[in-house]
Amino acid sequence: MEFYGDQPSVDLTYSDVFLVPRRSSVTSRLDVDLSPGDGTTATIPIVSANMNSVTGARLAATLARRGGLGVLPQDMPLQELDAAIRWVKDQPVPWDTPLVLPPEATVADASRLLPATDGHGIVVAASARSFSDRAVAGSAALMLEEILGIVPASRLGTALPDARLGDLARGRTPSIDADDVVSARHAFDLIVAADADIVCVLHHGAVVGTLSRRSALRSTLYTPAVDASGRLVVAAAIGINGDVAAKARALAAAGVDVLVVDTAHGHQEGMLRALRTVSELGLDIPIAAGNVVSEKGVHDLVTSGADIVKVGVGPGAMCTTRMMTAVGRPQFSAVLETADAARVMGAHVWADGGVRYPRDVALALAAGAASVMIGSWFAGTIESPGELQVDASGRTFKESWGMASTKAVHDRFGRLDPYELARKELFAEGISSSQIYLDPLRPGLEDLLDMITSGVRSSFTYAGATSVADFHDKALVGLQSAAGYDEGKALPVSW
Repeated sequence: MEFYGDQPSVDLTYSDVFLVPRRSSVTSRLDVDLSPGDGTTATIPIVSANMNSVTGARLAATLARRGGLGVLPQDMPLQELDAAIRWVKDQPVPWDTPLVLPPEATVADASRLLPATDGHGIVVAASARSFSDRAVAGSAALMLEEILGIVPASRLGTALPDARLGDLARGRTPSIDADDVVSARHAFDLIVAADADIVCVLHHGAVVGTLSRRSALRSTLYTPAVDASGRLVVAAAIGINGDVAAKARALAAAGVDVLVVDTAHGHQEGMLRALRTVSELGLDIPIAAGNVVSEKGVHDLVTSGADIVKVGVGPGAMCTTRMMTAVGRPQFSAVLETADAARVMGAHVWADGGVRYPRDVALALAAGAASVMIGSWFAGTIESPGELQVDASGRTFKESWGMASTKAVHDRFGRLDPYELARKELFAEGISSSQIYLDPLRPGLEDLLDMITSGVRSSFTYAGATSVADFHDKALVGLQSAAGYDEGKALPVSW
């Protein structure tokens, strides 16, 4: 990366900088390879943060299907982590995981899982568990005779809240046979021929997935991130306390593809001990660790066994660390310095936090990040953990919270005796509850991925780059004032 003008003498964040276009021979955004090249099998440089309100099994599977990597949070009990990893591994790669509910479930029940939007649907099956069991997706194939039909999500917006899904689904089971599909484009044509927006995908009489027109189209643009056995990839985080070795072994046995050793202050002796412990296990999977913001932090973590270093202290939307402690560093400069240090040591960095627009992802990659971690931006999506809620004005949202907040402390240490728990609460940081509203135009994770990757692909073409490494070499970055940043924003619609 090169600065357009003098080298800055102060640290910079993403809003302080911009990309200068260069002469380019790249003729199409589709000529760009977004693979991060960080030792994972990801094909786009997007990682979902290991936050309880961001990454669950459903989001991790959806993200991997489009080439990214989801990191399950360390606060999940080990048994639940094991189950989540195995669930992701069981999910279909070419098709969407079916969202399955029983016929007695109502529109109100379904609306807590899906908004009324195109490209999604609910398979209604007689054998499905009750809604209270959260039967949002099964790994076992459903036999066709169990299927009562499929309800497009858009139908939820026109039906009465107490309407039963079994009544809405009756006689509506558009389907295609997996054996008939020769390509993603062909699948799109088959769905059109069926005069449907979403269909069940059958294999030997069993429903193995669903597919919408939009999903089939995306399959022509994205390459799934899969392991050596062709299954979707998933990462999981562990903390630095307790029996780190036992937890790392258990996650590896469950099939995790990347292990993330995580704590807010990554440049500490506890982290270095934990990293050495995990590294010496010889699990033969990439190890990410963090968070740090300095060259020295990268050196110590990589020396202790990290293949990937998470960079960022305090830039998260749910984080109050900088205002509470004055600790942190503007994210663009942090990534720039740490990425250079990691490159010398044969390691990589993930830029973690501070991302609010596709431009921020592009700037993190320009600074040298292999991938960019996204947290709260993904919390307000269909696939993130938690049920959809509606506020007094009718807007749909999900609840989000910081991982050092009082709520997170309760989730993490709820089994402590009241006195010890009260002591932990005294030192909580971060926001305990925030409403993250779904974007009506982009309610799903994949909708955001479309926007992010299209923006980043365009950034590459402006720089004349065809890969992540090429983009870092060719990116020309300039400094701007606050007014310059505001100038780049679109005018309000009501202007």
